[in-house]
Amino acid sequence: MKLFNQPGSSNTDETLRIALDGARQRGIKRIVVASTTGATIDRLCALKPEGMEIICVSHAAGFHAPGEQELSREKRLQLSEANIPVVTMSHALSGAERCFSNKFGGVSPVEVAAHTLRMFGQGVKVCVEISLMATDAGVIPYGEPVVAVGGSGTGADTALVLRPSHAASFLDTKIDEILCKPRT
Repeated sequence: MKLFNQPGSSNTDETLRIALDGARQRGIKRIVVASTTGATIDRLCALKPEGMEIICVSHAAGFHAPGEQELSREKRLQLSEANIPVVTMSHALSGAERCFSNKFGGVSPVEVAAHTLRMFGQGVKVCVEISLMATDAGVIPYGEPVVAVGGSGTGADTALVLRPSHAASFLDTKIDEILCKPRT
């Protein structure tokens, strides 16, 4: 396991190399990547991931502002033409629960689970969440190993090998390995 001294986008290229090498070494054919603008996916594609199925999971519409979609139509079209599916849906570890927490205060069990995953780093939570979302969307198979790539804000700094479940049974998700993550 590689530990980065700091979180953030400065780790993106090394994280993507570690994720790709980790997938190849383990015979894993799917890499699920969190990408808000498509820049992280572009950097992964520049590494020539032949034989790998790349899946992009973007922020839900309205994540930053009502009705706003951060991944542009042009980038979606470009990814579609490259046979890279894009999953855009409610976030598995916040979704509707955040509405009630924001409106009435308190916290939901799903948000507690998300905060617990953040104890290992924001990217660990993101990797689990995007894998749940991709499984719910039917883009990756339930329970089969994937490499998931996430980050702490922009870019990527975390890669996991995991076997995802659906959001409705997300406690059945198994994190098999942490390939890399920040110390903080």
